[in-house]
Amino acid sequence: MSSPTLGHPVPPSPTATATTPKPRRARLWWAALAAVAAVAAAVPIATAPASAESNGGVRVMPLGDSITDGFNVAGGYRIELWQRFTSGGYRIDFVGSQFNGPASLGDHDHEGHSGWTIAQIDANVVNWLRATSPRTVLLHIGTNDMYGDTSGAPGRLATLVDRITNTAPNADVFVATIIPKSGADNQVRGYNAAIPGIVQTRAAAGKRVHLVDMYRALTLSDLADGVHPNATGYRKMAVAWYDALRSVPGSIGGDTPPTTAPPTTPPPTTAPPTTPPPTGACRVTYTVNAWGNGLTASVSVANTSSTPVNGWALAFTLPSGQTITSGWNASYSPSSGAVTARNVSYNATIAPSTSVDIGFQATHTGNAGRPSAFTLNGTACTLA
Repeated sequence: MSSPTLGHPVPPSPTATATTPKPRRARLWWAALAAVAAVAAAVPIATAPASAESNGGVRVMPLGDSITDGFNVAGGYRIELWQRFTSGGYRIDFVGSQFNGPASLGDHDHEGHSGWTIAQIDANVVNWLRATSPRTVLLHIGTNDMYGDTSGAPGRLATLVDRITNTAPNADVFVATIIPKSGADNQVRGYNAAIPGIVQTRAAAGKRVHLVDMYRALTLSDLADGVHPNATGYRKMAVAWYDALRSVPGSIGGDTPPTTAPPTTPPPTTAPPTTPPPTGACRVTYTVNAWGNGLTASVSVANTSSTPVNGWALAFTLPSGQTITSGWNASYSPSSGAVTARNVSYNATIAPSTSVDIGFQATHTGNAGRPSAFTLNGTACTLA
């Protein structure tokens, strides 16, 4: 009968007899081996489950490097994002070949690979997509490309995005600008400046690609080591992902969270007015990130009055040559000229001393300036 193979080398048995004790060196070797075995038996080894966790919900793949994996905070942004899905009534199934995070993260699957570059993700992504068939992909990648010559990083990202959309044409792909990195802000900014154009070109071609401005969501103070977020930074990333996902119908199961079944006899309701009622004081902060013939605008609408705003419409006139191609957290009509941005279902109320953040992507013919005035439900707002 053959003896089982051990995971560690076993020294040959000493040639001791009943009257000849084992050599001292051999006795010490065996004692040390026994001690190591005892320690190994006492320490539990964390392993991934035999099969991926699944609840039958909308399949979402968190895809990227150590920031997706959750370096410094195991689970990273996926913890807060999962909790927001749960509290919002969404049933989401994280998918991927990797597995980590605390018990508070209800689904530990992901596709975050520490230390990986864009090219490494690109070389493997087809197999991952075919294995999991995600409905939605959250892509944050490029931090490990910010060393040395970074000029080719945008081209590699464009290739990766094309690989994803060609392999999973029915998936919504959310492409994030990368978060700040200590000591490399010029490189990060240069790379991020190319991402809106990459997204816009593919969206214009009918691809389901969306931009997430993650760079502006965090500051260097949100980093634990100059590269990876601390707990606060990961929470801010989760908020940015969640807001972006909710702005795209179907990406997480619809544009509004599921609700419980209505009572047999619903209570009477009053139809909302076509034009929201006038509101009190307001303030608008408008930030533009422009490149070539495109731009993104981030708009914060603050209620500076003492009463809540219930249902809102923000009116403004775009500079000549600007045309909105996509937006988030509001509906925009028309796409150029005198535009009105109206609330969506989940941000209709602006409480006193709070604000709502919206934004859009647009093309321009040379003028990337901002509107000169804004009105909220007919009331002129101040400009920050």
